[in-house]
Amino acid sequence: MRRLISSGSPFEQKIGYSRAVVSGEWVFVSGTTGFDYSTMTISDDPAEQTRQAFRNISAALAQAGCTLADVVRVKYILPNAADFDACMPVMGEHLGTIRPAATILVAGLLDAKMKIEIEVTAHKPG
Repeated sequence: MRRLISSGSPFEQKIGYSRAVVSGEWVFVSGTTGFDYSTMTISDDPAEQTRQAFRNISAALAQAGCTLADVVRVKYILPNAADFDACMPVMGEHLGTIRPAATILVAGLLDAKMKIEIEVTAHKPG
């Protein structure tokens, strides 16, 4: 069974993707930035963007019947490696005890306001 999950972000419709896709026991959450999708605003602070990205991811996982505790893989993308130190404690707050397999990349993002993008894969319990 394949189920699509949307956050309501206009980006999903414009670009043609889902916030998350549930396929059987697996949940694949798209690269998620620090935009607050209810207001379409984004903080200038990398740590706050990281917190908001995790809130967005957590909301998608909840719709799929999961939590961050079910995350088995995470990919962080930062356009500026110097922002890592600000983001790292927030990463640890959310995934420090879960310890999924992780990759950190430095690469450009679509919008210069974006300081981080986070992609996760979760395995549904049961």
